[in-house]
Formats: sequence, structure tokens, C-alpha cells
Amino acid sequence: MFESLADRLQGVFQKLGGKGRLSEEDVREAMKQVRLALLEADVNLGVVREFVAKVTERAIGEEVSRSLTPSQQVVKIVRDELVVLLGAAEVPMAEATLPPTVIMLVGLQGAGKTTHAAKLALHLRKKGKRPLLIAADVYRPAAITQLESLGKQINIPVYSEGTQAAPPEIVKRGLLHARQEHCNYVIIDTAGRLQIDELLMNELSQIVEVAKPDERLLVVDAMIGQEAVRVADEFNKRVQLSGVIFTKVDGDARGGAALSVRSVTGVPIKFLGTGEKIDASTLEVFHPERLVSRILGMGDVLSLIERAEQAIDKDEAARMQKKLSKGAFDLEDFLSSMKQMRQLGPLSQILGMLPGMGAAAKIDDTVSERELKRVEAIILSMTPQERRNPDIIKQSRRERIAKGSGTSVPQVNALLKNFQQMQRVMKQFGGKGKRGPDPRELMRRLR
Repeated sequence: MFESLADRLQGVFQKLGGKGRLSEEDVREAMKQVRLALLEADVNLGVVREFVAKVTERAIGEEVSRSLTPSQQVVKIVRDELVVLLGAAEVPMAEATLPPTVIMLVGLQGAGKTTHAAKLALHLRKKGKRPLLIAADVYRPAAITQLESLGKQINIPVYSEGTQAAPPEIVKRGLLHARQEHCNYVIIDTAGRLQIDELLMNELSQIVEVAKPDERLLVVDAMIGQEAVRVADEFNKRVQLSGVIFTKVDGDARGGAALSVRSVTGVPIKFLGTGEKIDASTLEVFHPERLVSRILGMGDVLSLIERAEQAIDKDEAARMQKKLSKGAFDLEDFLSSMKQMRQLGPLSQILGMLPGMGAAAKIDDTVSERELKRVEAIILSMTPQERRNPDIIKQSRRERIAKGSGTSVPQVNALLKNFQQMQRVMKQFGGKGKRGPDPRELMRRLR
């Protein structure tokens, strides 16, 4: 979402880095470019003016002029002010003193409320909670079916009464059901509505009266730009929002809405959502300082570690490490590692979390995923014996594997050659009694 803004800002700071000392004119010129970058990213004009004024005031003061590395000091000031703009610190989810904690999702049609209700439920369950989903969108029958399907997919209960009952009544009985089933979190999926639809906005107020939600989260599509600020402002007036979930942040949105919402409305961003897939990598807790670090090309290693801890099976990783230390890593092990790595999310996202990898992160995830599927197809077309002992794969077997995987013999040859090179490296590690290389590094080398 912030790719264009990140490119522009990093370009500005690279030019500053080439100067030994910075004059006031240098700073003002850089701030002019920062201002243009923010406006092009669709950041609210008033927010841009205030931000640039604050940075300029600090950047032309003694804080920078007396610094041994003035350009780095300017970057630090910009980073600090961007963090303040986004809310300074993560705002944790509320938790009711007496369970269940009630979370109500609101927003426009098509923003992704139903999908993100399921994502949020999965996120809570991974934290040891027992969530219940309530289907309160009676105006779009497919929404109830969708939520029930997603609940079944992730094994989380869904309370629904079809489309005939009134949403406030559904919510009332759903909360009673949650208490009876000892669920400690309830997520209410409400109908999408325009902020000018008086009848439906009044219905939201009725649901609030019944549910008394601990969290009132606006689910908003990052692609709608500055309209997101107006939507947030109107919903906030009606139901007193406690947070925002931005969806489709992996799209080509310019990101200005995310930089504007907190400043204009005072409502914190709590989650960032990507894609339609329901797993741990597609809903991310919003950390202002981490996002700013990504925008400025400084990476976000903490988020990458957290994502890896959720996606990678610790027992499997330990077993793999043991095999690596003996130099006994085979294609079955590699296939298992690759499946776990794919759960971390698109490769461009992973690279974008590594410091200094801004340019490398600009890869086509569609192409990358296609290559991973090709490698997976080749390995799955081998017999278990061939996967455990690739040395037996001679020409006739290679032709059979290529035909079975829908690839070519040269592609099979390339995979086997690269894997043999990795095995030699691992045997060197194992022979010296050292720990084997990390499976994630091996995956990177193989591609």
C-alpha cells in the first residue's frame, strides 16, 4: 500500500545522505519533496501541512545543525513525526471485565467485514480465546452463508437465525448463546451501509444499545483513499468507534487514508488486512513504529519473527534442524519447509520486512507463487524413494517426473542440481559438527 510513498521518501533521504552538512535551504527543499510525496499518497492536506511544519521546525534547529550525521537526524525526525501521526503506539484490544468481550464490526458494503470477522476470530483463537461469530447481516443472505462457511473452515462457531429476525434481536439472543457456551469473545458481523442511510445507521445504534460492545471497529477498504476519512468520521459520530481495520492493504492504494484517519478523527488503526485468504498472515496487528520503519526502508524484523512463530511448527522445525546438523536433509524435508514458509505470506511482504530490502521486495508475487507451485509439483511427482534419495533419479525418471508435473526435463534438472549443491553445503556444516543452515535460507537458495 505504501510502496510509492516509500520510494519517494527514501529517494529524498538518499539525496540528503550525499551532503556532509545541511543548510536551511537543503532542509526546506527536502521538505518540499516530502510534502509532494505525502500529497501524491493522498494524505489529507491539513495533515500534510501540519506534519511538514513540525518536521521543518525541528530539522532547521540545533537538533540537526549540531549533529555529526545531519541527514540521519532528519530521517529520525521524519520517522518520529510519522509515528506520532499514526498514533505513537499500538492500541490494544479491549477486554471485558465480565466475559464475553463484544466486538462489533461496521462499515460500507464490500469493505470485507464478513471475511475480517473470520480473520479476527482466528486471530483471537490463536491467542487462546474462545470466540463466537454472530451473523447479523440479514440484508445480504450470502453474508450469512459466507460467515457460516468461513466458521466451518476455521472451526469457529457461528450463531445465525437466517434473514427474517431483526438484527438487534439476533444479537441479543446470540450474546445469550455465547454465555451459555462459555465463549469469552463475540464478534458481530453487521450489514454494510452508507453513512447517509439514516434507517440502517439507526439500526446500528439499536445494536449498540443491546450489545454494549467493548470494541466498535470500522472495517474500511484502503483503496477508497480520502473517502475513508469521511466514512470514519461519520461512523464515529454515530457509534463512537474504538478502532479501524484497513483491508486490501496489499492492493495499489496510495496509503494516504491510513496516514490521515488517526489525525483527523482520533480513531486508532488496530489491524491491517490483506487478501481474502483466512490465515495468520492476512491479519496483522497495527504497530505504528513498525509500519513507519517499513515505509522508510528500515524493515520490520519484529513482525516477521511474530509471523514466523505463528506459522512455523516448532516440533517440525526442531526435527528439521536435527536432520540438517547430520547433513541428511532430503526433498521431502524441503517440501515440508516450503509449505511452512508459504504460510508466512507473499514473498514481497516477507522481503519488505527485512532492513535494506526495499528494492528486492518489488517482485511479482504472482510469478513467485507460480514458481513455488512448479517446484512443489516437481517434488510431488517423485516417488517417496526418489524424494529421499534424489541420486537415483536418472534420465528416464526425470522424463516421467517432468511429464507428471507438467514441467520440462531442464526444469527438473535445474531443481535437482540446485538441491545437490545445497546438500554439499549442508554436509560441510554437518561434518564440522556445526548447526545446519536454516531451512528458510535453503529455500531462498533453491529459488
